[in-house]
Amino acid sequence: MAGRFAPRPTRTTVRGGHVDVPVPRSLDTARDLDLGLTLGPLRRGPADPTFRATPDGSVWRASRTPDGPGTLRVRVVGSRAEAEAWGPGAAWLLDGVPALLGAGDDPTAFVPRHKLLLATHRRRPGLRLTRTGLVLESLIPSVLEQKVTTTEAYGSWRHLVRTFGEPAPGPAVPEGMYVMPDARTWTQIPSWEWHRANVDGKRSATIVRAARVAARLEEAALMDGPAARARVELIPGIGPWTSAETIQRSNGAPDEVTTGDLHLPGIVGWALAGDRTADDEAMLELLAPYAGQRHRAARLILLSGRVPPRRAPRMTPGNITAI
Repeated sequence: MAGRFAPRPTRTTVRGGHVDVPVPRSLDTARDLDLGLTLGPLRRGPADPTFRATPDGSVWRASRTPDGPGTLRVRVVGSRAEAEAWGPGAAWLLDGVPALLGAGDDPTAFVPRHKLLLATHRRRPGLRLTRTGLVLESLIPSVLEQKVTTTEAYGSWRHLVRTFGEPAPGPAVPEGMYVMPDARTWTQIPSWEWHRANVDGKRSATIVRAARVAARLEEAALMDGPAARARVELIPGIGPWTSAETIQRSNGAPDEVTTGDLHLPGIVGWALAGDRTADDEAMLELLAPYAGQRHRAARLILLSGRVPPRRAPRMTPGNITAI
């Protein structure tokens, strides 16, 4: 997707009360861009305080950028995407809008070799792989999702961001939006607060270790997929599942397929070969024809809705706070 911003208007910031005049930009974009599909993976549950989709078609994101906190609003109007931002990180967020909307992604590189993927690819022409350029922002919620239900992880993320983050900057930001804590704050969260957030010691220790070397981790956003994952996996407690989930979002990596997932191998196996018992090895073999685009292939399989019938009960949520 090619993109070109119009000239940027003057940015005005009033210190003290901290009111930012929005800096609107727009870029030429494909008419069929699907904002929900493209940015959906950045949303950690329906009540994510850092993400909001509003009835007017806008998507709002509150992020911790290298320049500080910022709030971004994006919407697609006709053949153009419009964006405005507030806060110290506004300019950084606006500069990243093309990548966020998939400017560096090339969906034409994907060649469907299965009827299911061909049909889904045609039904979802607006899917682009987003690139945020922010590693810690995707890494921390991915760590929270390790070996627990998504409902538990979403609740933990929501509690921690609201408790230790800060309100998203801007005069017209949807109520209840927050920017996640900075790296230093993550390292200072006391043990009892992790407990209240329903996060066990292993996951909290992993997050603290990552936050202590946040600057080195953020360098991974400029690396290719394998190198970025290798950098992230240097942190004890971060393995292939977490690194893939992180780099898919921060780097827009089309080939970084998630391994070590409880459900994905069976879903891919069922969709492509009718094999609900497929493991990681079998999944990777089935996705081999899509080398370079394996993550996109997996996304399209999930979007197809073709999943094996459920046999076992859902994983029972835990409750660390009751211990």
